[in-house]
Amino acid sequence: MPKNTIIPVAAAITMMFASCVNDPDSPGLEYMPDMYRSPAIEAYVDYGEDPYYVTEEFAASQRNTPSARLPVEGTISFSGEDKAFNLPYPYPNTPEGYEAAGAELVSPIASSEENIAAGAILYGQMCTQCHGEEGKGDGAISRNGHIVGIPSYSGKLKDLPEGKMYHTLQYGKGLMGSHASQLSQKDRWLIIEYIKTLQGNDVASSETENND
Repeated sequence: MPKNTIIPVAAAITMMFASCVNDPDSPGLEYMPDMYRSPAIEAYVDYGEDPYYVTEEFAASQRNTPSARLPVEGTISFSGEDKAFNLPYPYPNTPEGYEAAGAELVSPIASSEENIAAGAILYGQMCTQCHGEEGKGDGAISRNGHIVGIPSYSGKLKDLPEGKMYHTLQYGKGLMGSHASQLSQKDRWLIIEYIKTLQGNDVASSETENND
């Protein structure tokens, strides 16, 4: 056998025997397995320091210690400029709660051009699929026949109070599901500011007049 073929053949034989293992679940010899088979990472687990630098026992104790815990029941997060939007929603998911929200709940943010513009962006991302670009109930889902009879903001919903809008975003109503998990409290109010313009209310002009 030529000398230049001895080394490759020997290497092939060595790898063949190394891959023959008794464990049926073993993949055999793996070259840098972490490069193509990523480890499973559990949520809310502090994986801590690399066992290469600390003992395996110390690293294992860190892995078994959750890094995130639920806050104490009843506590409210108050941080940043939007802390006022962290208060619990006081109205229940009942017909009475819906009516009470419509009569009592008002937007805590100013009706300004800036807020309307921000609400328009959110509306485009979250609402047009059903309600349509101009709020006429002619979004893609409606046009495809999946949901029919979505009312227009310039028609049936023209006089819908902002409190009832917010209540619907909070809990859902009819065929519309809750958006509480997709939109923060502030984002919901921003969308409502834009919807007011679709209802035909010039809220930005009203704010200017009130400031004069």
